[in-house]
Amino acid sequence: MLFGLGYASVLLPQSAPTLPVTPIPPETTGSDWGVALYFVVVLACGATVIYFLLKHNRKRIITGAITLCLTAAAMLPSLFFFAALSAYVPFLANWVAIIALSIAVTAFFVLSIFRLGSKVRNITVICIGGALGMFFSYNIAAISLWSAVLILVFLSIYDIFAVYKGPVGKIAQSSGLEQLPGLSFSFKDIQMGLGDLVFYSMLTGTMIFSFSQPQSFLAAAASIAGIMVGSVITFRVLEKKNIFPGLPFPIFLGLAFGLAVGFLV
Repeated sequence: MLFGLGYASVLLPQSAPTLPVTPIPPETTGSDWGVALYFVVVLACGATVIYFLLKHNRKRIITGAITLCLTAAAMLPSLFFFAALSAYVPFLANWVAIIALSIAVTAFFVLSIFRLGSKVRNITVICIGGALGMFFSYNIAAISLWSAVLILVFLSIYDIFAVYKGPVGKIAQSSGLEQLPGLSFSFKDIQMGLGDLVFYSMLTGTMIFSFSQPQSFLAAAASIAGIMVGSVITFRVLEKKNIFPGLPFPIFLGLAFGLAVGFLV
């Protein structure tokens, strides 16, 4: 979340145009619900495909698919970040420099996932999680606060199903998330999916980009407090269980704290 806040500090003073991260136009009736459902369907399909590939031992296809997805996941926020950073650094005021730096960052990111060891991989996963979360929150919450809120709520509900009845739990219990480099963060005997990191950061970014200053900073701080409290609860439950969804407690408490402070202030 701290890395995400650093990313947001570059975007916050900007009036950069938002990018269409979903195929549903914001002016469409019921677009908030449609965008949230779109995210759930995309993630559910992706997790299901990965599970079936693992089940049939298609490791080369999995590695290729993960590499392709992680390349896009690093390239998009990098391009967006360096384009925003060009307002402060004259050297970046041309697309050649922006594209070159984005390619270099993406290449290092992919290399660190597959070649540079677990410690560098974990740091890289944390960074890309924070950047992706802020990238999504900027391009969604800046258009509609409730689209971002519904995405987080729907994904938290889906996370419960995915862990206990769906593909995520089956992947974790059969082959383990360590079989999917770049899609999880590991510390000692605990593993967190990349999605958890992305959506924690997205929640914080939603508070930053949805409210005006100074209440946006107070709302973001409150959401971080809620995420931390939710994470402690999650870890306590995890001590008694082998696997537990990482989104529900942190997301619901983070939203409750952040929205309460944002609207009350």
